[in-house]
Amino acid sequence: MSTKLIYKEESYKIMGACFEVYKEMGCGFLEPVYQECLAKEFTWQNIPFESQKIIELNYKGEILEHIYKLDFVCYGKIIIEIKAVSKLIDEFRAQTINYLHAANMKLGLLINFGHHPKIEYERFVL
Repeated sequence: MSTKLIYKEESYKIMGACFEVYKEMGCGFLEPVYQECLAKEFTWQNIPFESQKIIELNYKGEILEHIYKLDFVCYGKIIIEIKAVSKLIDEFRAQTINYLHAANMKLGLLINFGHHPKIEYERFVL
């Protein structure tokens, strides 16, 4: 996994929208609340996105019944995984990395709206 900065302008805009939601809402709400707020903010800031994008998984060419549902895909190439927990744990990091592999994308942003006193986020680059 690389740490180089890719999609700099796009990720800067996405993070700006996340900071705006956190500034307005603070921490303490459930994840679906932040999901809805962030969708509105993306719309208002003209950030192209898909919400709850479904990714099919396959095994040896066979489509599996299990799917991944991504919180957001922005600009058609950046996965946004949101949480509303006291702190990020390795399970959430692994989830984001697995989403990147399954969707064949290079950049994932793991955003935690439940952290106090400020938003917590991590970038993952494949």
